[in-house]
Amino acid sequence: MNGLICGTCNYASLGEEAPEKCPVCGSPKTVFSAKENILKTAEDEADNVEKHSPVININKECGLIPEGCTDVHVKIGEQLHPMEKEHFIIFIDCYLNQEFISRVHLTPENLNPVACLHLKAEQGKFTTIAFCNIHGHWIAEKEL
Repeated sequence: MNGLICGTCNYASLGEEAPEKCPVCGSPKTVFSAKENILKTAEDEADNVEKHSPVININKECGLIPEGCTDVHVKIGEQLHPMEKEHFIIFIDCYLNQEFISRVHLTPENLNPVACLHLKAEQGKFTTIAFCNIHGHWIAEKEL
């Protein structure tokens, strides 16, 4: 899948055009470049030993916020992706209806490659992109 990538922070724009400024780092539109086949999906990893494709779980009942909250859990890989100094997930970006809503930064060794968001939205399309320091961007989508 093609994408527009920020040359400063590796944010992937899901729109047809780059934003005026990157919503993650604030860099101008001029640092974005179009990349072919930059966003990989589960179909792209059939031969890989490590699994990179995000797995999205939606829970309409939140234990923390009783009303008006949809929990979204993102786990990188059906078999959990490694989090070692040499090979790890740097960040997990989250989008709602193709609009960027959050970035979770991860560090190796002390964290698992997962994220949890508490959305106010009860419907729409949730998209997530994980960025591996070796294997790049991996995308998955799911309806709320």
